[in-house]
Amino acid sequence: MARPNQARIDLAALRHNLGLARQLAPRSKAMAVVKANAYGHGALTVARELDPLVDALAVACLEEAQALRDAGINAPILLLEGVFEAAELEVAARQEIWITIDNELQLQWLESASPAQPLRCWLKLDTGMHRLGVPPDRAGKIYQRLRACRNAHPDIVLSTHFACADELRNDLTRAQLALFDDACRDLPGARSAANSAGVLAWPGSHYDWVRPGYMLYGNSPLDSDHPNTRALEPVMTLASAVISLRDVPTGETVGYGASWTAARPSRIATACIGYGDGYPRLAPNGTPVLVNGRRAGLAGRVSMDMITIDVTDLPGVSIGDEVILWGNGLPVGEIARHAGTIGYELTTRMPARTPRVVTVS
Repeated sequence: MARPNQARIDLAALRHNLGLARQLAPRSKAMAVVKANAYGHGALTVARELDPLVDALAVACLEEAQALRDAGINAPILLLEGVFEAAELEVAARQEIWITIDNELQLQWLESASPAQPLRCWLKLDTGMHRLGVPPDRAGKIYQRLRACRNAHPDIVLSTHFACADELRNDLTRAQLALFDDACRDLPGARSAANSAGVLAWPGSHYDWVRPGYMLYGNSPLDSDHPNTRALEPVMTLASAVISLRDVPTGETVGYGASWTAARPSRIATACIGYGDGYPRLAPNGTPVLVNGRRAGLAGRVSMDMITIDVTDLPGVSIGDEVILWGNGLPVGEIARHAGTIGYELTTRMPARTPRVVTVS
């Protein structure tokens, strides 16, 4: 019999979250971000579900886009980082993949190329993230070069990316929006700025295209509670089961490094999931899990294949009982905070060892 570990992928929740994004930005086109294996949820599974429902998809690199095309995905696909060498332009043109122009070298490659057809381009402006994008004071000249380039489709989208949109009290987002508006004022064409945080909390950023990613998977990127996040439904539920139970006397320790000591006679359940299955090794004692839908805390260090849980206050726990590590009833962001990281990292680092099991709730 197989290990009980599985990452359950709820496609009904995925569709619901996309519907929320469209509801919040009803006049914007929706580009679903499926990079990094759809944030660990399975790029092909997610893209097949969203292909007929979105206006475009977005990935990080050509390899990710090609995998989707090879699987029969027909929606437009944008390379968020553009191409990494000139030779990729011909492949992108053949497969009708859109490209980001982030810098003048990428533009020079496009000007010198001989693609089968003009490429759809998104011109990215650096309004404060200082990672990708052309300087705002150069945007006009670069835009005109792009419009004059025979290898660029005339419909150019102007875009930017937020540095702190998840921080609701940070004024940098307003400053970025003002800079973006000023730089684009005399440039025709569609505009795009909103990531998940922008969709949820910054309606002034919605423009012509929104780019939901993290929120599609049912998780809030925001640093505090917001009414728009309460409707999100988790797409991934990471589950395992109890495989062993034991009574530990007062003063005895549990796990590697003896990092947890029983302060009372304790009942310890072992579940067969660990950092080899995508659960964070740095999750400390007391990190919550759900055993049969009831909260309990980790007791002892996370190991490669197992965790130990203090179920002293949960009578009736038996071998085979379900353990939920995150998902329905236990947000991945809560677990991430205990482990000193973010939910993005936990889901995107989910290894192939943990099977994705598609469900419809």
